[in-house]
Amino acid sequence: MINLFKVKEKQKEAAENAEGKPPIKEQTASQLRLHRDIGELTLPPICTIEFPNGKDDLMHFEVTIKPDEGYYKEGTFPFTFEIPILYPHDAPKVKCKVKVYHPNLDLEGNVCLNILREDWKPVLNINAVIYGLIHLFTEPNHEDPLNHEAAEELRDKPKSFEQTVGRTMWGGHVHDVYFDRVL
Repeated sequence: MINLFKVKEKQKEAAENAEGKPPIKEQTASQLRLHRDIGELTLPPICTIEFPNGKDDLMHFEVTIKPDEGYYKEGTFPFTFEIPILYPHDAPKVKCKVKVYHPNLDLEGNVCLNILREDWKPVLNINAVIYGLIHLFTEPNHEDPLNHEAAEELRDKPKSFEQTVGRTMWGGHVHDVYFDRVL
């Protein structure tokens, strides 16, 4: 019980010393690391980052990628980032907000990127994830797919894949699946 009284006493003392100012919220280790990672971002011109809940909530943000080369050139692809409380020991949770015909994205927006799964290490950062996403749009990987149909088409018929991507980026469909317009 003594420890509980000491904690309450310190809280009361901190509140009195604040003199009407809101109390300073202590940051967790994951928030401190994330703050550093975001401060060190080196985004290329094809990327933007937004904090929909304001700069006070770094644990949830959006990154938009607009590739300037490859199959997905000139498309706009927004991703949500949810940072777990155990970051950087746990990888960020990243989802695409639009439906895209892509070998490494499924129809629910899940992303197949090795550094978001088994190859995640605490030395990696948000910058590495963003550059990994950019790489998926400039060089889709048919060898580790989430969308097997798109992967097979990319592997076996690259010209047909290019046409399908172009059609779906305008809001077209493949079989009975309609894709979001991203152009």
